[in-house]
Amino acid sequence: MRFMVLIYNDPELLGAMPQAEFDETMRGCLAHADALRREGRLLESHMLGEAREAKAVRVRDGRTAIFDGPFAEAKEVLGGFNLIEAKDIDEALAIASEFPWARTGRVEVRAVQDFADVRQRVGAPAAGG
Repeated sequence: MRFMVLIYNDPELLGAMPQAEFDETMRGCLAHADALRREGRLLESHMLGEAREAKAVRVRDGRTAIFDGPFAEAKEVLGGFNLIEAKDIDEALAIASEFPWARTGRVEVRAVQDFADVRQRVGAPAAGG
């Protein structure tokens, strides 16, 4: 099964972290990611740009509105994501608990739905067809 691991960080906690500690944490995170990739468990991994530089789009009644910053008001902001392979949610949670960012925010784990299954369920044509 595939799971999306969403990394949320508290900017205040990250901002209070000394640069040397952040760099050490990041090196540990990268080593962890490299190990998961070698095991075939980490399929994709990306950091996101600063939340304050984000834009959000909303379309209502045919009108498009663009907003600055993250759409949702929250103490924690989405900082990155990882696509992992795990046998079940318990294994995915065990992998996620090893990410150091769980100490400066939270790590959310969600099952990824297979679009081929969704297409079939809703009666949509196969991709590319």
